[in-house]
Amino acid sequence: MSEAVRGRVTFANVTKMYGAVAAVEDTSFAIEPGQLVTLLGPSGCGKTTTLRMIAGLELPNRGKITIGSTDVTTLSATYRNVAMVFQSYALFPHMSVIENVSYGLRVSGMPKSESFANAEVAMEMVGLAGYGKRLPSELSGGQQQRVAVARAVVLNPEVLLLDEPLSNLDAKLRRHVREEIRALQQRLKLTTVYVTHDQEEAMAVSDRIIVMDKGRIAQDGTPRELYESPKSSFIAGFIGEANIFDCQVLKSGRSSKVAFAGIEFEINQTGIAVGPAKLIIRSSSIRLGDGPLPAIEAQLTSAAYLGDRILYGLMTKAGRLFHTEPSSNIPLEPGSNVRLQLDISQLRLTKS
Repeated sequence: MSEAVRGRVTFANVTKMYGAVAAVEDTSFAIEPGQLVTLLGPSGCGKTTTLRMIAGLELPNRGKITIGSTDVTTLSATYRNVAMVFQSYALFPHMSVIENVSYGLRVSGMPKSESFANAEVAMEMVGLAGYGKRLPSELSGGQQQRVAVARAVVLNPEVLLLDEPLSNLDAKLRRHVREEIRALQQRLKLTTVYVTHDQEEAMAVSDRIIVMDKGRIAQDGTPRELYESPKSSFIAGFIGEANIFDCQVLKSGRSSKVAFAGIEFEINQTGIAVGPAKLIIRSSSIRLGDGPLPAIEAQLTSAAYLGDRILYGLMTKAGRLFHTEPSSNIPLEPGSNVRLQLDISQLRLTKS
């Protein structure tokens, strides 16, 4: 198979029904060889069903799925060159690490000595050299995760599938292991599809993110594209924290003139029709105090100390919003009246 197509995954108008309910509906996308693409979305959005259809654990009712140059739409998992790391790791507790990692090779008929040699290479890739004789119960959660990844990588799959791979780890270990997974994926140039509901995790590891909602793709793009140019208030609220308010677009053209909370200003954004719209205000676009930027009045209603930052709740004419400031700044007291300057270069509009 040509290296240009090995590992390429395409969905063409794929639908998966469970009875009368569409878990995935008329979905199309392409994942290029060597990319790490994350399927992101809330529970029930269809991301895990999509992953399972790539794996062959579920078959679509309609549409076409290809991996490389092969139409795998009706092929079971046995006949697809993919490997999956499950949320629970699914390690055999009575087998040593090297037996777990080499299991797939031995089942396929490879001699034990050769399968162990390949397993040792895979274990070294994930930082587990010398751990071969240990049992899973003798490993930390992060080490067990790495065993599961090594067991998948040793099979030399066209596509590596990761289903909520960090959900069983604590916050600090999650950051460490996700960096390891990303580094390994880039080193091997392995096409990887990653499922999570954690937007920070998705932004940290992904070349692209496919955000799903109610069985459909809500937006597909790089982490920066989704954060800076969300196509809907759903995306804005899901990718990074955002305050979302109703506003009115008064004029549309090379820029958009907006009325919001008793003031008017222009946003350098085209394609937003005159009429009701949603204004997306992230914390980074707010400046507390007086200054040259358009500003709205607010009263501080709450202040929560979060270590390196303080989370403020503020009530404005348009409604409540949240804003963070470094904790090194002099904290404001609840009840204080403040002015919120809006950096209009960072504001975004959507129609939905």
